[in-house]
Amino acid sequence: MSSGLTELQDGDSEADVNPAKRLRTAENEAQTPTGEEEERGAVDVSVIMPVYNASSWLDECLQGILQQDFTGSMELSVFDDASTDDSREVVERWRERLETRGIAVVTSGHNSAQPRGVGYAKNRAISQSRGKYLCFQDADDVMLPQRVRLQYEASLLHLNSLIGCRVQRLPEGSTERYTRWINTINQDQLITQVFTSHGPTVVMPTWFCSRSWFLKVGPFDEGGKGIPEDLLFFYQSLRQGGGLFRVDHCLLVYRYHEKATTHSVTEETIWKLRVDFLQERVLSQLESFTIWNAGKQGRKLYRCLSPISQKKVKAFCDVDENKIQKGFYTYEDSKERPKPKIPVVHYKDASAPFIICVKLDMTGGVLEGNLNSLQLKEGIDYFHFN
Repeated sequence: MSSGLTELQDGDSEADVNPAKRLRTAENEAQTPTGEEEERGAVDVSVIMPVYNASSWLDECLQGILQQDFTGSMELSVFDDASTDDSREVVERWRERLETRGIAVVTSGHNSAQPRGVGYAKNRAISQSRGKYLCFQDADDVMLPQRVRLQYEASLLHLNSLIGCRVQRLPEGSTERYTRWINTINQDQLITQVFTSHGPTVVMPTWFCSRSWFLKVGPFDEGGKGIPEDLLFFYQSLRQGGGLFRVDHCLLVYRYHEKATTHSVTEETIWKLRVDFLQERVLSQLESFTIWNAGKQGRKLYRCLSPISQKKVKAFCDVDENKIQKGFYTYEDSKERPKPKIPVVHYKDASAPFIICVKLDMTGGVLEGNLNSLQLKEGIDYFHFN
């Protein structure tokens, strides 16, 4: 398979990268291929890989791509976001091996003083690619041999969906609760638990989708460092009516380390996006609801709600007798007079629907047992927020 090399040399400007192209969107892309695409020929799957100072992981990552058992056509599209190490050279060293295996390699990048962020790099890698389907790959992770094949097959059955998979976390035991959540929530919970602090229920390093769906939803936000471009895209996909599906096989080694870009996003940024999405998707549809947790997290959620949503809170509920005996939570920062006083009751005396502000998998099963005892249905009678 021929190479689609578009290499940016030192000193080139951004305008020199893919000069004849711009990022395609649903509005400006016709249903039929452009003359350029017909000439190059579409492939079944493009592996989309942004790269920034990933030299130490790339050999293992590229070996994983090389070992895919997918029998359709593939390409690797790499965009280097101003790496200062030898990431580009490592990719070039793999070019011949990948192309011999029938995997085309398309590379570009920029040499600005600062990286422009993961969203920018992903968009550029997608723009220069030609796959009917997009398989997102972080340069520090390793895909297992069945990944592309099984996710491609799932995409054909689940149109307009983000397809994920189970993962193996490295180092073993790091982010234990998070990893267990990724791998064990059921298909319904992929939809109902989108408001939790864990972020997208189908985690970004495992995403696989059709190009047509990406173009309808995207592109990724290019705000740069500190912007959760994956969560923003995830929410937008749901707004557009997109589905979620997880292939229940471990198809990715998902590496945890301190240099990961996730660490640049603050909890407060994520919190605000989650609150806004909860209000948009759930609270706007309810006449009233109960916040399950009269402690710090529950009160914080209440304070962050819009005035309209605050008026729908009929009570806090809890298991802590000290909180319950106080009887009320007074919203001291309110400009209303008299200040709002929200009842605090035992959970058995409260009524659904509930917004759960207690962390999952942290109470030794007590929270889950209490919810089960009330015979409530997740996604109707209660929604997890923490």
